[in-house]
Amino acid sequence: MRQSRRIRRGHVITTATAAVLVGLAVPGCTAAAPGDARNTSAASTGPTPAAPAPTGTATPSPDPAAPLSTAPQTIPAVREHTPARGPGWRPAAGARVVVPPGDSAKLSDEGRLLAGELHLGFTDTAAARTGDVELALAAPDSGPPESYTLTVQGGRVRITGPDEAGVFYGTRTLKQEVKTAASAPEGTVRDAPAKPQRGLNLDIARKNFTAGWIEDRLREMADIKLNQLGLHFSDDQAFRIQSDTHPEIVSTPHLTKAEVRRITALAARLHITVVPELDSPGHLGAVLRAHPDLQLRDVQGRAVKGAVDISNPAAARLVDALLREYLPLFPGPTWHLGADEYQALVYRDPQASFPQLARAARQRYGPSARVRDLATGWLNDRAAVVRPAGRVPKAWNDGLFAGGVVRPAADLQVEYWTGRELGARPPVQYLDEGRKVVNLNDEYLYYVLGQPNQFTYPTGRRIYEQWTPLVLRGTTPVPARYAPQVLGARLAVWCDLAGAQTQDQVAAGIRLPLAALSQKVWDARTPQRSWAAFQALANRL
Repeated sequence: MRQSRRIRRGHVITTATAAVLVGLAVPGCTAAAPGDARNTSAASTGPTPAAPAPTGTATPSPDPAAPLSTAPQTIPAVREHTPARGPGWRPAAGARVVVPPGDSAKLSDEGRLLAGELHLGFTDTAAARTGDVELALAAPDSGPPESYTLTVQGGRVRITGPDEAGVFYGTRTLKQEVKTAASAPEGTVRDAPAKPQRGLNLDIARKNFTAGWIEDRLREMADIKLNQLGLHFSDDQAFRIQSDTHPEIVSTPHLTKAEVRRITALAARLHITVVPELDSPGHLGAVLRAHPDLQLRDVQGRAVKGAVDISNPAAARLVDALLREYLPLFPGPTWHLGADEYQALVYRDPQASFPQLARAARQRYGPSARVRDLATGWLNDRAAVVRPAGRVPKAWNDGLFAGGVVRPAADLQVEYWTGRELGARPPVQYLDEGRKVVNLNDEYLYYVLGQPNQFTYPTGRRIYEQWTPLVLRGTTPVPARYAPQVLGARLAVWCDLAGAQTQDQVAAGIRLPLAALSQKVWDARTPQRSWAAFQALANRL
């Protein structure tokens, strides 16, 4: 939520996965709460034989008369649970988390974390025995990315997946099972996310959030299988990350580079990608306070808030220097370039109001080029800076214009937030161009501090009951045929009235909306639990 977004709203807002993961579609398999008549988990074929126990260790024998297990209670709900008869598994004295020696280099972090959380031992040098939890990598082609299989059988747990993230998510399921029921039910969970991008977008420019607070959010996100944190760290109000190339632009307080490295290192261990956003050519007021010579001015000499003069090569040099400085600081696969709400384009006749921009557009792109072509060229040029570093560029949807001389780069991922801004088009138009789109719908997913200009804090219930990733704008979903192009969604915190809430109030306010979001991006199907049951489970967790 940008400053100009508030004004207009008051009047009337590795490379990223290229394809949406194939959902697990197992007829009759649900994650309904125990006792729910809708719980139709796959039928058991009978008692499952227990695995052989180490010499001298008793092997539990499932009681054939015991009832079938019910699906575990987790957020997000597991996609498929095959029940079985047996006692399940619970942490006990002497139990360990076991990682095979061959997988130790990749899974020891996941194993040690789970061991600490469940107060178990840890080993990567011994074989698993009854009572243990074993983590192991499966064949790379054994399932879609981030998928896992969790089997409770013979008094032990085995979690496998084709990648580290999948195994990690299996440990999150086990952690929640123990938290909600003190044990994991007998049977097998097979699980995978519907969408590859799932997370939180945080405006740290208008409001300073401490590194410790951000790290706490990362831990909470990981437990509900969210995997992306967007950091909007520069705007008109402040610039919030230490800079060595341009220290004059940095606000106080701010994150040091050491703190950012600590944040990104923790995120990596939790399988969360941090997506930095250095917004340009608008929303650069903090930079312009130190570089007023780069300020955009109209034909009458009036300064345009937050906007740099994109006809001035010095503006591009400064922004590019910052991009190159921060690229090593954020090793994730994507980079957000912003590009929204360049205020030159809200004038009735940008060509007449900004003759220097019109002239530069014609000189570079030909006699029919206009100011918006120059803005598109700016975006493409910034994408060309981050692309060689292996980053997939992102931009807000209202920064991608159609019908001009210059076309936005084909690999730009669209972060769709509104259809109200100048230049914004209906979601289907971006999808018809073949673009990948991420959902940040301002109707459901915008948590704007102070609730200015008709914004209200999003509720978990409304997200859970009404929203899906296909609802990109307003309340109407795009046709289901576009689902593979919708990469996921993030809940966005915008700090327009920064003092309206404390850090702790923000954390409390976004807890249920994030939980609801996690459910809807993990499983495309209608949730089986009622909102009341979901909320109660979220509160227990």
